[in-house]
Amino acid sequence: MSGFLHRHPRLRLAGLLTPPMLWLGVAYLGALAALFITSLWTVDDFTGQVRIEWNLDNLKDVVTVPVYRAVTLRTLGVAALVTLIDALLAFPIALFMAKVASVRWQRILVIAVLTPLWASYLVKAYAWRAMFSSTGPIDWALAPFGMSGPGYGLPATVITLAYLWLPYMILPLYAGLERIPDSLLEASADLGAGPWLTIRRVVLPALFPALVAGSIFTFSLTMGDYIAVKIVGGTTQMLGNVVYDTFLTANNKPLAAAVSMIPVVVMLVYLALVRRTGALENV
Repeated sequence: MSGFLHRHPRLRLAGLLTPPMLWLGVAYLGALAALFITSLWTVDDFTGQVRIEWNLDNLKDVVTVPVYRAVTLRTLGVAALVTLIDALLAFPIALFMAKVASVRWQRILVIAVLTPLWASYLVKAYAWRAMFSSTGPIDWALAPFGMSGPGYGLPATVITLAYLWLPYMILPLYAGLERIPDSLLEASADLGAGPWLTIRRVVLPALFPALVAGSIFTFSLTMGDYIAVKIVGGTTQMLGNVVYDTFLTANNKPLAAAVSMIPVVVMLVYLALVRRTGALENV
């Protein structure tokens, strides 16, 4: 291994093939392999015990049963919507932090963005549950207009997840905007381009790798979430909930493993598509 690292100094400097990272990669790939192998087993209908009988029944059910397709499409839609909302909210915040705020305020704003990450996930999720309750602030604010809040369900799930993962989009965009030299923006203005044209033609193309990095976080975290969905989602079902219920309630570990393969495959396809754009190489 040391000889290989010596011949590939870029990998050595990046820390990609150091022993800790190597072992983490082996553990991660081993867990995925174990997950796939478990999905090929079956459960004894009488005893409920897992039996090592190799078959593709669980994977076939995941592909052919309509309820799994519906949950998969719903999860993909929520993940895409959360990513879009976070990108739209994060861009002006990151732009102000990187190009408008003073150095002192940059530090303050970075701390402000990082602070929610130190708060408990459950505290934030239950805070949004209180917000969406029938006696919560949202209903109270809309009551004078004869309206009521969305309550628990899909809209509450999207809003809560967008709030939870927003820092993971702001920070990559902030880092990407900091790498764009101010002289480039000044040159665009000197050539007669207005602010919106500069953003569209100069900033956004240069920011694409950072946007991809942020989208990987928000998309994957939404795909695997099940706690926030249970807290504010009402009867909404997503892939994480199906895996949780199948594993613990139905006690069907092979089927739960088969359902778990869906977000894994989706993220592998997503990363493959992103890699073809070359964005990952510039992150």
